Order: sequence, then structure tokens, then C-alpha cells
Amino acid sequence: MQTSRFSHLAIAALLYAVPAQSARAQQTPADSYPLRPIRLIIPYSPGGASDNICRLIMPRISDALGQTIVIDNRPGAGGVIGRDLAAKAAPDGYTLLASDAPHIMNPLFNPKLPYDAIRDFTPISATATSPMVLAVLASFPAKTIKDIVALAKAQPGKLNFGSGGTGVITHLTGELFKIAAGINIVHVPYKSIAPAITDLLGGQIQIAFPSPATVSGQVQAGRLRLLAVAATKRTAAYPDLPTFEESGVPGMIAANWFGVLGPARLPRPIVERFNLETHKALRNREVQERLAAAGIEPIPNTPQEFQKMLETEYARWARVVKTAGLKPE
Repeated sequence: MQTSRFSHLAIAALLYAVPAQSARAQQTPADSYPLRPIRLIIPYSPGGASDNICRLIMPRISDALGQTIVIDNRPGAGGVIGRDLAAKAAPDGYTLLASDAPHIMNPLFNPKLPYDAIRDFTPISATATSPMVLAVLASFPAKTIKDIVALAKAQPGKLNFGSGGTGVITHLTGELFKIAAGINIVHVPYKSIAPAITDLLGGQIQIAFPSPATVSGQVQAGRLRLLAVAATKRTAAYPDLPTFEESGVPGMIAANWFGVLGPARLPRPIVERFNLETHKALRNREVQERLAAAGIEPIPNTPQEFQKMLETEYARWARVVKTAGLKPE
């Protein structure tokens, strides 16, 4: 009798446990994400635009998620080292990647990358964009874009433009300018845009296509002058600076964009949660004011819109590379 009573209790306990176990079995890691710190790989050294934007918005996302977001700077090979680490990470939401325009430009010049820039990543959200500008030394004789074009046509191959390396946005913006204006200026690649600006100040090169934030100090000090912005409208940071189209060169749209990617097959609930908190951070007034002061505009979007943006940008710059006759290295 006693044994029978214990048997019934055991069966009842087992039946009671089954729904609980079933509920736990149906849960996914995304249901309680995040449970530990998140690593955000930035494929560049500290101090660049990607790094600065992330250090501005990630603390707010961290607070909302209740977990630390650890910035992991992994520079090297034009960003390839950091991107490869992110592509090969487990798709669990604990390793993410800070992305920018060179993410989809690298494959145009390096067909042997250890990852596919589109298929091996999950788009989460774009964060911001910064249009490129044309900068010259303050004492340079050309005062407008029309002057630059006239000078380049009068002396083909005599003007040099510096960039942060072959295949990056500061290079391809110059190639786009050559196509749009029908001129011949010579590309001089550097390891990053900083030494290119140093040589621009020293007179070794005549033109550069940086982001406004890169040269704001030199412009304010009167050492450099901006002639145009490669955008559809003027930038709030420099409201008196005309666009290239206003200056007589249509089709000159070039910007460095920034965003967050995860490895391929990242669970949708994780993508949506991080996307939501990213958008909230970008709506913060202080964040918007600090970005605007640097000539940077927030562009939060959905994962699907970010995916389309990646594909569109890749196709557009592939056409520029083909038209310019540039070859993979």
C-alpha cells in the first residue's frame, strides 16, 4: 500500500515535470539574450570614424541590454582580419562586427578574401553615414570645383589625389570624380587617410576626398579648404559648402556608411533585439548632436533594408571600378 502510494506520487511528479521540461526545450538562446558580455569587433585601430561612432552609441545599447559590450579593435589588412574573425564566429549574438563602406569594396579588389562580404554576414542595422568632401590646401589656386576641373583638363595627369589605400572609399570617391568630371588625376594611395592629409598639408599632393570629421580641425584652423560635398544635399556641419551637382558635376554621390553585422545565420530574435536598441540609441539627442557636429547623419534601418543597401552599394561601386578600368590586386 505504501509502495503504491509512492508510485502514484512519482508518476504525478513525472507528469508535472514534463510540461516544464517541454517549455524549456522550446526556448532558444535568443529568448534570454544576452546572458553575458557581447564582443563588438572593430576592424580598425582606435580613433577612426567606426571606432568613434561605436564608442558613442554602444554604451547606450549596453545599458538597455543589461550586458557589457566590449570593443575589440582588430586592425590589419584593410579591415580583412577583423571581418574574417566576425564571419567565423558562432552565430549566437555574442560576437558582432562594426561595418563600413570598405566592407563591400574590399571584394572588388581582392577576389581571394577568406569570407563572402554578403553571404557570410547577417545585417542588423545601419547606424550612420558621412558624405565625402573634396579638400585642398587653403593656398591652392583652384577656389571652386569648376576651377579644379579646368586645371585638370589643362594639365592632364598633373594633379594628384591621396587616399587611405586602394579600394577604400577615399580612393573610389576620387575615381568617381574622374569619371563624372571627365578628367585625369593621379591616385596616390597611403596606408590610411591620416598620412594622406599630412601630405596634402605639405603640398606633396593637391587633392583628397576625406570625410568632414577627418579634416574639421584643419579646416577650422584655415589650413585646408573644402570645395564640395559628395551628397544630394548640403551637410549641416558645413551649410555653405555646395554639393558637386551644384558645382556642375552631377552624379557625385559618395559616402562612408557604418553599421552592425553579425555572422551568417544569426537568430532573428537576436537581430531584432539589437536592431531595436540600436535605433533607440540613435534617437538620443546627445548622440544626434555629436554626430551632426562631425558631419555624420544617423540612418537606422531594418535588417532587410540594410541587406538591400549592402547589395546596392556593392553593385554601384563595382560599376565604378569597371568603368575606371581598375584591376584586382
